[in-house]
Amino acid sequence: MIVSSRILHCTKFIENQFVSEKVNVLEKSIKPYNDFFQKKLPEVSYYNGYLDSATAANFVDTLLIEYPFVSKVIFYDSEVKNSPVRDGLNTGKFSFGPKSIYQFGSLVPSDSVTLFSRANTKNFIAGDDFNALALKLATYIESLDTSKTPSQDELFSNFSNIRSNKITYLNIPRLEDLKMYKMMIKKELIAQPVYQQDMLSFQLDPYKINIINSRPLLYQHIRIEPLTYDPLETGVAYLTTEITLPGPFSEYKLYFISAQSFIDKEIFNYFLPLALGILAFYSIVVLLAYLIFRNLNINQKMFKLQYDFMNNLTHEFKTPVSVIKIAGNNIKSAASLSEKEQKMYGKILDEEADKLNGLMNKLLAFTQIENKAIKLNEDQVN
Repeated sequence: MIVSSRILHCTKFIENQFVSEKVNVLEKSIKPYNDFFQKKLPEVSYYNGYLDSATAANFVDTLLIEYPFVSKVIFYDSEVKNSPVRDGLNTGKFSFGPKSIYQFGSLVPSDSVTLFSRANTKNFIAGDDFNALALKLATYIESLDTSKTPSQDELFSNFSNIRSNKITYLNIPRLEDLKMYKMMIKKELIAQPVYQQDMLSFQLDPYKINIINSRPLLYQHIRIEPLTYDPLETGVAYLTTEITLPGPFSEYKLYFISAQSFIDKEIFNYFLPLALGILAFYSIVVLLAYLIFRNLNINQKMFKLQYDFMNNLTHEFKTPVSVIKIAGNNIKSAASLSEKEQKMYGKILDEEADKLNGLMNKLLAFTQIENKAIKLNEDQVN
């Protein structure tokens, strides 16, 4: 009954682990993306808008090696001006447009790196990633309170745009530059300032995410599937669970599947040490019970032997004491004793006294043996 209850407990525990451990798998698998999003993207701002095609190419080469889920990067070498631009965004006296557009990636041919230049605008399409983030920038600048310092989270969210399988990021200007941008929206400045801005659009491939199966004995297969994926492996023969990927991968999920026979092995591996522990525990309990029973039995036998010994010893003492008492009464009651009677009673008293002395010596020797005051010479007897 106890064993079957333990097995049922183990089965429920493993099934719960199957559902809950997917979070750890997701965290470990998505960690490179989090590093990319939190650490690598902000590096674009370090260049303060002065990235060129060669520097951008080196930056992307390192990026593609370190983060294989980045499939392609489009670089918009742009500028903010106080006069209208032909290609880009114009709002008030504020304009934001690209000087050149480049694409980088392992599958991009060398003759297709340049997508746009002011001399060739055929590939610049209104409504693309550039215009979407440019509009977000202009909206933010119009509502910006220049008397306060914006937080880093506020800046990051307004200078980036996350879509399905794509992140577009614009380097974050200094606060002084943002104040100038706000002024440029309202009026045309005499100095006609021009500011450099770098925008990079990262195209991501969710299938290139390296899945880290931190519980290989629990999850037989883990793969990335669209949210709409309808698995064929259903029924009692399989255990399945899923968890949605974050950010730009939110239209995909990690799909976990294990055959029931595979899970049974994990249950066995989990139950075996538990069963051995229970067996060891009950073995120790049985051993202790046996030792206690044996000691009680030995103590009972020892008590009986001691009781018999004292009983026999008492009887042995009574006999010479009774003889001495009778002899003493006879001597006491006699008016006179002949020489023969004196010798007889003297002999009786002497013999019985020797018996008492022998008994006392035996009792003393027994006591010394009990207290281990006497070392016994042991000989093997066939």
